Amino acid sequence: MANREALRDLQSRLAGRLQAARSESVTVAAWLAVQAGGRDYLLPLSQAGEIFPWTGVQPVPYTQNWFLGIANLRGTLAGVVDLALLLNHGRSRSEQELSETSLLAFNTALEVNAALLVDQLQGLRGADAFVQSEPAPARSPSFFGSVHIDSTGRRWQELQLQRLSQTAKFLSIRA
Repeated sequence: MANREALRDLQSRLAGRLQAARSESVTVAAWLAVQAGGRDYLLPLSQAGEIFPWTGVQPVPYTQNWFLGIANLRGTLAGVVDLALLLNHGRSRSEQELSETSLLAFNTALEVNAALLVDQLQGLRGADAFVQSEPAPARSPSFFGSVHIDSTGRRWQELQLQRLSQTAKFLSIRA
């Protein structure tokens, strides 16, 4: 219950910050910062949808280990993808660990009924939060965008959700 209240509080704060930024003509954040499998990612706000607390997921037999199953998210059935496992650096989690995660739905404009399992929400980030940017690493997946480095030296990999949703790997859940 406390986890749901914390998530609602985070969503309220994010909505308030976005509204304040719009009304004050301040640069609006470009990304939602998340952590998955111990790594930092930036997801474009225009491609990200609603954030949900972990909810019961119905497993689907004969699927990839990163495809956790189907969840009912506000009346919409969505496939749940473990982002860290999809990117080959995660591990299976206990039910207790899953209860501390969040589901990030894809923006409805992308027409993809899917949600990503992320370990932690790190808030909103704008370009001004970073001191340096680099191109995506060599041989990285097509959905990797630039790497942004903040003032503490933390490296944030940008993920293009629209491109991710169109990759053969993402579309091939069959084991």
